[in-house]
Amino acid sequence: MSETELLALLRELDDPEWLEWPLTYDRAAASLAFGGLVRRLETDFETQCEFEQDAQDTSEYGRVCVPAEATICGTRIVVCVSKFGSLAEVCADNPGAFLSTEEACEEGVLDLTDLATVERALAELGYVSVPEELLESDYEGPSALEHFAARPTWWTRFFGSM
Repeated sequence: MSETELLALLRELDDPEWLEWPLTYDRAAASLAFGGLVRRLETDFETQCEFEQDAQDTSEYGRVCVPAEATICGTRIVVCVSKFGSLAEVCADNPGAFLSTEEACEEGVLDLTDLATVERALAELGYVSVPEELLESDYEGPSALEHFAARPTWWTRFFGSM
């Protein structure tokens, strides 16, 4: 998806009445989909991945971490999954450690092959991968997020604590 299409999707999913999860949120379906993602990454990287799921007081559903030992550059890959619209974010090391996966690749800490493996898994499992730099841009939606962050971002809206 283009940046314009992704921003349109973020705006479409943004409902000020439902900050932590959408009105149509199905916890069982989210768990099933997330379990499939964990299994897929474990298969693709031939390793066991640590994960957290069903997070409370946040719009993030969970995270799965591909261990550093299983990646080409020796840096772990973290995939964050939102409770909204199967949104996902891929980052090297941790969210915010780099401005983007592109920057992480340029700095030699994330290999394009590993990134493509994760992005392919997300796409094939129905997740929408949103670039970290887009999520870190200023939030421009109807929800009142000033209580949660001094400078609300799209990441605050779809992955942050509520």
